[in-house]
Amino acid sequence: MGLRDDLDRYRKVGEERRDDLSDFIQYGDLGGSRQDRIRIPIKIVDLPEFEYDRRDMGGVGQGDADEGDAVGRPQPGDGDGEPGEEEGEHGYYEMDPEEFAEELDEEFELYLEPKGKAVIEEKEGDLTDLVRSGPRSTLDLERMFKSGLKRKLASQFDPEYVKEALRVEGMGPESVFDWAREERINVSKRWLEETYAEMDDEEKTRWSSMEEMQENVDRRTPAELIRADSRVPFRTEDERYRFPEIVEEHESKVVVVNIRDVSGSMGKMKRELVERTFTPLDWYLQGKYEEAEFVYIAHDIDAWEVDREEFFGIQSGGGTRISSAYELAAEILDERYPWSDWNRYVFAAGDGENSSNDSKERVVPLIEETDANLHAYVETQPSGGSVNATHSQELTDAFPKDEVVVTQVNSRDEVMDAVYTVLKTAATPEGAE
Repeated sequence: MGLRDDLDRYRKVGEERRDDLSDFIQYGDLGGSRQDRIRIPIKIVDLPEFEYDRRDMGGVGQGDADEGDAVGRPQPGDGDGEPGEEEGEHGYYEMDPEEFAEELDEEFELYLEPKGKAVIEEKEGDLTDLVRSGPRSTLDLERMFKSGLKRKLASQFDPEYVKEALRVEGMGPESVFDWAREERINVSKRWLEETYAEMDDEEKTRWSSMEEMQENVDRRTPAELIRADSRVPFRTEDERYRFPEIVEEHESKVVVVNIRDVSGSMGKMKRELVERTFTPLDWYLQGKYEEAEFVYIAHDIDAWEVDREEFFGIQSGGGTRISSAYELAAEILDERYPWSDWNRYVFAAGDGENSSNDSKERVVPLIEETDANLHAYVETQPSGGSVNATHSQELTDAFPKDEVVVTQVNSRDEVMDAVYTVLKTAATPEGAE
C-alpha cells in the first residue's frame, strides 16, 4: 500500500466523520454553502509523516564541518518568523440539494412526492384506447369475437325443446311465449306462430301437460348449442380499433416564496433563527423538484423583493405591516408562477408582531386567496413572548393546521423541530392523518 492509498483511505475516514446533518443545520456555518451546493465540515484526520527532532544533536550523518563554519543561507520560512496570511486547509463534505433531501427524508421518515403540473411532452403510449375506425391491423379481434359470442348466447335457444312445448295439449304460440319468458328462453313470437302453423292437429296434443313434456325431453345447454353450431355472428357495430393512449409527461416545478420581517424588533438572533429554518427548507424543496425557483421578500411597513444574499443579511428597522408582503407575493405569483403550472410554497417568518388588525383583516384574506401547496409561518421570540406577538394566534384561529402551518423557533435547538413540522405537513396527502 503506497502513500496515495493511505491518502485516499484517510480522506474516506474523514468524510465518514462529517458533522451530523441536524447539528450542522442548528449550529453550523450555513454561510459557507451555496443554494445548489451544501458544504458540511468534516473532522480532518491528519496524515502520518516523518519529522526530524530538532533537539537531537548527536548521531551519524552530521557532516565534517568544524565549529563556526557557515552552513549556507537560511531559507524562507525557517525559524519562528511571522504567521502566514494564507487561509488554512479545511475539510468539507459536499452534497447537492437532491442528496440533502434524501438524507432529510431518511432522518424524518417523510417522503414528499413532487406534483407535476406543467405538461412538457405528449407522446403515444400503449394501444389501450378504442375507437370505431382505424387500420385493419389494429382491429381488436378478441373484443369483436366476445361481442358476437355474447349476442349469440343472449339470443340462443334450443328450438327442439321449445317446439316440444308447442306439442303440449292446450298450449299455443301465446301460451308458449309466456312460458318461455318465465324460463328465460329468448324466442320470438313470430317463430312460435310459424312453427305452430306447420304442425298437424295430432302433433299438437302429443303431451298431456308441460310437466310430462319436461320429464321426457332434455333441454340442451348453451355450451352444447355452441358446439352444435360454432358460427359467431359479427356486426360492423362490434368493430373496435386499438388506438395509442396519449400520455402527458409533467414537469415538477416549484417556486418557494420566503417572506421575512425586517422591522426594528427583528434583532440579530431572530434573523439567524430565520436563516437556519428557511435555508434547509429551500435546499430540501430544490432537491425534490426538477425545477425550483425562489422569491425573497423583505418587509417592514412596506414590502420589496430582494436577492438571497440580501434576504439573510438585511438589517432591521421600521414598523411592521405583514400584509404588504403577502400583497407583493400574490402579485409576483400571479404574474410569473401561475398555479396551473407551478407548485407553490409560501413561507413567512417574524416575531409575531404586526400592526393593529392587519393580521385578521388583511393577511388572512390574502392567504385564502393565494393558492399554494402550503403556507407556513415561523415565529421567533428568543427572549421570551411579547404581548404584541398575536399574529401566530390569529393564523391558528383562522386556518386548519394542514393549510397553514404555524410553528415557533426560539432557539437553535428548536430549528429541526420547526423544519420537521413544516415538511411533515407538506409531505402528508390531503385528508390523511
